[in-house]
Amino acid sequence: MDDNIKIFKGNIIFTPTKDAFKCHNNAYIVVENGKVSGIYDNLEDKLSKEQIIDCSQMLIVPGFVDLHFHAPQFGNRGLGLDKELLPWLETYTFPEEKKYEDIHYAEKIYKRLVHEIWKVGTTRIVFFSSIHSESTELLFDLFDKAKIGAYIGKVNMDRNAPDYILEDTEKSLKETENFILKYKDKSDLVKPIVTPRFVPSCTPELLEGLGELALKYNIPVQSHLSENTHEVAWVKELHPESLNYADVYSKYKLFGQTKTVMAHCVYTTDEEIELMAKNHVYAAHCPHSNYNLSSGIMPVRKFLNANVSVGLATDVSGCHETSIAKVMVSAIQASKIKWLETNREDIALNTSEVFYLGTKGGGSFFGKVGSFEPGYDFDALIIDDSNLGNIENLTLEERLQRFIYIGDDRNIVDRYVKGTKIKEPEVF
Repeated sequence: MDDNIKIFKGNIIFTPTKDAFKCHNNAYIVVENGKVSGIYDNLEDKLSKEQIIDCSQMLIVPGFVDLHFHAPQFGNRGLGLDKELLPWLETYTFPEEKKYEDIHYAEKIYKRLVHEIWKVGTTRIVFFSSIHSESTELLFDLFDKAKIGAYIGKVNMDRNAPDYILEDTEKSLKETENFILKYKDKSDLVKPIVTPRFVPSCTPELLEGLGELALKYNIPVQSHLSENTHEVAWVKELHPESLNYADVYSKYKLFGQTKTVMAHCVYTTDEEIELMAKNHVYAAHCPHSNYNLSSGIMPVRKFLNANVSVGLATDVSGCHETSIAKVMVSAIQASKIKWLETNREDIALNTSEVFYLGTKGGGSFFGKVGSFEPGYDFDALIIDDSNLGNIENLTLEERLQRFIYIGDDRNIVDRYVKGTKIKEPEVF
């Protein structure tokens, strides 16, 4: 037997494109050196002697991808969600993030966070940390140890926030560069990402310096874009010289000059969407958070029609959920309301589309991730849906749809990242 080869037998379902599921009933998926080699109804003779991991009757699907999550807000889930964005930040979020100057507090919360991400089947995730370098490094090390794929960014902010969470501009840039240098080559699964919180909290000097660091070290960028009407108006007041919100980021080389993801994009203009498509900037759709903080509904169909790459995100703790499966449900619901708002012009999302956004759509930010096509990393979930109801007369699509709507982490039997089974992380 070849130790570099794993073969899984089960009901395989994934979305090579957003338009349709690809299903293989009771088939074999061959994984070699952590990557998908092929899918077969019957094994070739040369593979017949390899050990088979039998997942018969179960679903084998790509692992979930979360493009936007605030790690230090994990302990704040479910609090203050009767407020809008800016009051919520001031009342709940900033005071909570201050606590991460205490490394012992950070360790307690972040260990629980790693376990939660494992539990809900997220195999790749993009994190905001806080302004604190030590706790950001801890977050990196914990996910590296857990073998869950992640981008992790030390947050940068030097204006328009309480003094206790503001940074000195020069110190912010220096600590960010130190973090990049320390961690850019440490792990093949966890990487740094440049993280200006959003335009209102970053001076032009800080934005310029962050753009230079991203280009100098070829590091990806993440931030927020057009989440809330008050925020959009605020950016216009702060930067009247710019064409729009996206133009501010672009001016400072933070909008596709390296790989970039922007969260929310609720009020993004046609010109901004065009720039996102041109610069290959990703949009992270956060429907739960957009509902909870009265932000609005992202017009996802408009982005897809413009060939902008879109993925799904929880945006904890604007979102109370940690499961991307539940975000898929919310994304469909939001799109139905948008369909009505647009006089039924923006067609609502269907199940294959949201599953694509939550796997390959967001996964492409990490490379060949989120699908079972040959050459893709084998990031996978093994799902036992037998307790959700009768499975004999359902198609694989129907079984997966039912799991998305009424299943939960208890249905996830195993999780794999790059072909390696991920053990349950220790909480304490």
